[in-house]
Amino acid sequence: MKIAGFQKLTLLDFPGKTACTVFTWGCNLRCPFCHNAGLVTEPLTDSVTTDELYAFLRKRVGLLDGVCVTGGEPLLQPDLPDFLLPIRDMGYAVKLDTNGTNPEKLREICESGLIDMVAMDIKNCPEKYAATAGTERISIDAVHRSVRYLMQQGKIPYEFRTTVVRQYHTAEDFAAIGKWIRGADAYFLQNFRNTGQLIDNSVSGFTPSEMRQFLEIVRKDVPNAALRGI
Repeated sequence: MKIAGFQKLTLLDFPGKTACTVFTWGCNLRCPFCHNAGLVTEPLTDSVTTDELYAFLRKRVGLLDGVCVTGGEPLLQPDLPDFLLPIRDMGYAVKLDTNGTNPEKLREICESGLIDMVAMDIKNCPEKYAATAGTERISIDAVHRSVRYLMQQGKIPYEFRTTVVRQYHTAEDFAAIGKWIRGADAYFLQNFRNTGQLIDNSVSGFTPSEMRQFLEIVRKDVPNAALRGI
């Protein structure tokens, strides 16, 4: 496992649980607004070993509820199942964050019994996906298959989420996204915030009022949609 680091405590990354967040290195996308750009554009230097992470988690048994595995893109890690097994054996719940570009591995990990929740990014409406993801080397069909799988599998709680960026999103885009994921269990619009470590530092977010307008558009098709981070 290529572990770039971990956050010892989060009350936000795993809904309803106190958790540790593990950041895997590497991603197949280049979203200009990525807030973990260093995990995408820079070589892995100060890595964390699995033994170091396991040692930390063993000391936190009974204090933490879960582990959120994010990135980068965790499904790029071929040894992800082997990495998760000891975490499950310690009694932790596991949440996976993914961009949904590898539906086969997503299905495999969901059906392995090693995770308890999935959060999948919806970058934009299908027509603008490549531009928003920062690469033409993306299969929108693969993303569609991941969306369909999560919505149909009926076993693992999931959420979709979109980081909303002024330079990439419009009201029309959210109308299209709503129709695409109509009836989804959970969908969150997350207002973009500049961490100062982006691929493109010229991007910006929306006002709270504008975010609420986007939410109302989405709720026509996804009644459970909500705002996050405004």
